[in-house]
Amino acid sequence: MTLTPQKVRALILQALPQDPALYRVEDIQPRYVYFPPSHTKALRPDAMVVIGMRGAGKSFWWAALQNQKVRNLIAQVDRYARIEASTEVYVGFGPQPAIERYPDRDVLSHLLKAGREARLIWRTLVASNLLPGRIPGSWKEKVEWVEQHPEEIARWLEEKDRELAGKGTYALILFDALDQAAYDWREMYTLIRGLLQVALELRSTRRIRLKVFLRPDQMEESRVATFPDASKVVSSRIPLTWLRLDLYGLLWQYLANTEGAETFRRWEVEDKGFSVKIKWESLQVDGETIWRWPGVLREEENLHRRLFHQIAGEWMGRDPKWGFPYSWLPGHLADAHGQTSPRSFLAAIRAAAEDTQQRYPDHEYPLHYESIKRGVQWASEIRVGELKEDYPWVDTLMQPLRGLLVPCEFENIKERWEQEGVLQKLQEQPPGEAKLLPSHLEEGYPGLRKDLESLGIFLSLENGQVNIPDVFRVGYGLGRRGGVKPVSRAG
Repeated sequence: MTLTPQKVRALILQALPQDPALYRVEDIQPRYVYFPPSHTKALRPDAMVVIGMRGAGKSFWWAALQNQKVRNLIAQVDRYARIEASTEVYVGFGPQPAIERYPDRDVLSHLLKAGREARLIWRTLVASNLLPGRIPGSWKEKVEWVEQHPEEIARWLEEKDRELAGKGTYALILFDALDQAAYDWREMYTLIRGLLQVALELRSTRRIRLKVFLRPDQMEESRVATFPDASKVVSSRIPLTWLRLDLYGLLWQYLANTEGAETFRRWEVEDKGFSVKIKWESLQVDGETIWRWPGVLREEENLHRRLFHQIAGEWMGRDPKWGFPYSWLPGHLADAHGQTSPRSFLAAIRAAAEDTQQRYPDHEYPLHYESIKRGVQWASEIRVGELKEDYPWVDTLMQPLRGLLVPCEFENIKERWEQEGVLQKLQEQPPGEAKLLPSHLEEGYPGLRKDLESLGIFLSLENGQVNIPDVFRVGYGLGRRGGVKPVSRAG
């Protein structure tokens, strides 16, 4: 069967999720799970702290580790993983409310204000998970009980550790979405510091481990690594990174494992006048066959490039001066740190397929280059929406810049901020909404610039000017000569 552009386009639309951010533990399908090298290291029990930007995969792995089938897959993919279907996995904190499993923000705030030590709160939660039924009462009562019975807790944890060692397995307690655990930066840093202390203490056990997923701004060492031997925790942190090879590897993972992908897996890659047939690797997980891009070809970037150019064409216009789709797409989705969210990447490709289907259904390639540009516009809208969820104050700073051309002098940005009175708006936030504030607000406009640089929104150039990557610039309606058009909407 010939693989026509229309059939590949249909395969893309069938394979890629409409919203890559929406998943539940039970909905994660092992066949679509892709393992960048840094992520396999992050999944191992001794990786106590995992760092990643929004969309890098923190919440995905938090959910995936709770899925027994995925743990089975991990055991096959990484021989050093020490993760398997029998691994005991518990949730210490997460993005969904679950008061029976862990205290919510109100309870945590109340406990801190009542003088309870953050380390004690998390030790209580760990003990409550590992020793179900032994610690009575509400969360307040549990914390008080643990505080008054330290020897019993120590003995019970040793007993649990021996039990796990006898079975040859681990117990993992997972923590994610810790921004939802506190009302302000001070509380959040206090909780994270206490959590890292407990993680360090449990390193003395053989089989009990915490795994804490954090954003880079939540791991500010001067605020959270201020306890003895904190360096042992900090040095164990693993960043969730996505190389360009990994972004395309994720795309192939989806396309090769969706229904009707047999023809795609037989598709030959044209390379320098020769046809290269990809010999896909396969794994069996609970009776299901999972196809994977062959590991020996993972670093063969030219093959990834040629395969994507068979999908998107050679150029981003009528000739090479417009750029090449393989590098153009992730490059225009990257933040100022050079990091591209896989969520944005998949969203852009799906949007490009939808746009091509609507505007250029008979195009010679599955994706039209103009549709790829519109896909970047859509992905930028998604990225901006994510920023509003995690850092609502960013909108206060970026909306006044709509229509501005970048790169530009910081003075041009500061002038617009002054006209809109952004400093006053941020400083007048109600006390209960202090988490909405940038962490360097007290430094004034230079502090706001510093915060936007740390988030990868602002990029300081050698000449002192400020640039804004397309993935944010487009969604916020800023211009750049020769760049992707900004999203047009009332501001």
